[in-house]
Amino acid sequence: MSRNSTSSTSSQMLPLELTLVVAATRSMGIGRGGTLPWTGLKKEMAYFARVTKRLPPPPEADASSDPLLMNAVIMGRKTWDSIPVAYRPLKGRLNIVISRSHTKAPPGRDEMVPELDPVRVRSMDQAIAYLAEGAAAHHTARVFVIGGAQIYRAALRQREATRILLTRVMTDFQCDTYFPLELSGRWVRKPKEELDRWVGEDVPDGVQVENNVEYEFQMWERAD
Repeated sequence: MSRNSTSSTSSQMLPLELTLVVAATRSMGIGRGGTLPWTGLKKEMAYFARVTKRLPPPPEADASSDPLLMNAVIMGRKTWDSIPVAYRPLKGRLNIVISRSHTKAPPGRDEMVPELDPVRVRSMDQAIAYLAEGAAAHHTARVFVIGGAQIYRAALRQREATRILLTRVMTDFQCDTYFPLELSGRWVRKPKEELDRWVGEDVPDGVQVENNVEYEFQMWERAD
């Protein structure tokens, strides 16, 4: 996987896109009592980890020419706090945590160690600006938004929000927190072949069953 410097430079100039990653019920429920309504979906969580770590193929990115290149995951403070301490920051990804109480300017991309430190910002706009400018723009491949509900809502207001990787949970669960969008109208479900191509693997087809929970992997893209 190698390209010349001209190709590498052109890949850094591609417009920033936001891909939202979410597991939601048929009524778009995503949480209850500050945590997930379901437990024990190890295969689904492994899918999330692979997809958010995997760098895109050329011409989007070239990992061999930039050892600092990695994907970014944007999350709110509550989502960050919900990750066990031993597993955060999420490994192999640039972690960006949004908190309205954060007032300091984020560090330069060359001033931090992504495996040890998250980038803390106060808004989705600041997160996007950080990723679109300077050194971060040169070392970031794909950008994923991973929750919670307020962060999803802020992302969906952005013109950069173009894709949703949805784990559609078919089993009914009581929820008190919902994904702030009904997938219809401006959003179109893409066929499995396009999902496979984008995530870079042969995604299990149809309804999956794990720990007595039924779910399906889907990809939706904004049509306008």
